[in-house]
Amino acid sequence: MTEAPTIKAAAPAGGPRNGFDRYFSITERGSTIGREVRGGFATFFTMAYIVVLNPLILGGATDATGAHLAIAAIAAATALVAGVMTIVMGVVARFPLALAAGLGVNALVAYEIAPQMTWADAMGLVVIEGVLIAILVLTGLRESVFRAVPTPLKAAIGVGIGLFLTIIGLVDAGFVRRVPDAANTTVPVGLGIGGKLVTWPALVFVFALLLTIVLFVRRVRGAILIGILAATVLAIIVEAIGKIGPSFVNGAPNPSGWSLNVPKLPEKVFDLPDLSLLGKFNLFHSWQEAGVLVVLMFVFTLLITDFFDTMGTMVAVGQEGGLLDDRGMPPRTREILLVDSVAAAAGGAASVSSNTSYIESASGVAEGARTGVANLVTGGLFLLAMFVAPLVTVVPFEAASAALVIVGFLMMTAVRTIDWTDYEIAVPAFLTIVLMPFTYSISNGIGAGVIAYVLIKLARGKPRDVHPLLYGVAALFVVYFLRGPIETLLF
Repeated sequence: MTEAPTIKAAAPAGGPRNGFDRYFSITERGSTIGREVRGGFATFFTMAYIVVLNPLILGGATDATGAHLAIAAIAAATALVAGVMTIVMGVVARFPLALAAGLGVNALVAYEIAPQMTWADAMGLVVIEGVLIAILVLTGLRESVFRAVPTPLKAAIGVGIGLFLTIIGLVDAGFVRRVPDAANTTVPVGLGIGGKLVTWPALVFVFALLLTIVLFVRRVRGAILIGILAATVLAIIVEAIGKIGPSFVNGAPNPSGWSLNVPKLPEKVFDLPDLSLLGKFNLFHSWQEAGVLVVLMFVFTLLITDFFDTMGTMVAVGQEGGLLDDRGMPPRTREILLVDSVAAAAGGAASVSSNTSYIESASGVAEGARTGVANLVTGGLFLLAMFVAPLVTVVPFEAASAALVIVGFLMMTAVRTIDWTDYEIAVPAFLTIVLMPFTYSISNGIGAGVIAYVLIKLARGKPRDVHPLLYGVAALFVVYFLRGPIETLLF
């Protein structure tokens, strides 16, 4: 399992201290209330951006009628569903895995699904997808598929997600950027602007990263959380002096600006939430509006993405916290998958797109979270964010992203558990690891790894080494990767 020197500690002496301790297995998992609280705060700060980003993605698109969703209502509903479902995950699954509106899925809903129907119809498809996944969990199929994946491939999933988190952190902080003339060069990305770190936001990120590294290697408790808070304070000072502003000003790019949140104290701290989007969904109107084949393809894409993203995230977080058994399974797997499925439907019912497990939860685990108690903290902060949304926007990407890089390092260490001399597992593991960050998708990495694993076993004349369910999964992923040509042929 991944070693995290700042948080791995022997279990406190004695048995559970009370019923709360016993229910959440706090002592049993070697944790304390203090570690869980720190972990809950760290997780919230590394994923609080979704309260701002999800409204920008959904609010910036229109449906087939030209209608927009109100940004303030999206923000409030995003925080509400994230808070409630994160708490439910903590209470039911007792696992330190937070949930919120899924990135990638929300873009799919906003820019591919909604333009072919109304917003209510599009969100209805998300509800249907969540119900279908819940049925797969209740029948045991989703868990069976997870068990069918070879243990080394599960380790590769965790490593790949670690690299995925790292590049997310580097890109969000502006440390790594797309080269402007990438179409005319062999170099698609580069350091900062023109190969140089010339912006204050990037330097704030470097400060956050170096401070967190120093605290981390010195085994300071709360290293990640301290790094985020200290960098936020620095960012506020820098913005107050330099008046840097956002990365886009009146629609025009400002390369030197802050990626998302401008770190300045808000004019007001409290604001009443607008919950008018709750329940605004239609389950079946889209089938007539867009056609059965179009709807089926959309539901299939949503289902495959949610189905395997959560599996990868669950493994990675469990791996980081040393919570997996000898088969690579986290505790209460079925409960984790069931809550995640319900969250997908809840996101559609609240018009904020499918909610799913967040890999940023690993930052909380790196701070000591081992149980669902951390979720109570993270979920409570999300609910509070409905009323203090202006305050949430104070923490910039550049301050929070350093945590993702540190967590990426921790998850990367699990690469040592893979036998790189056995090409039958090493090649699928390699594809799984590299395609996640290079395609910006967990599902793409898992799909490539599963297809390669099945293909290699067949080529080596070892079809019985493959669990029967993996043949079906590989076939589904082939359809998933070919959905572009399939949609062209059908529509």
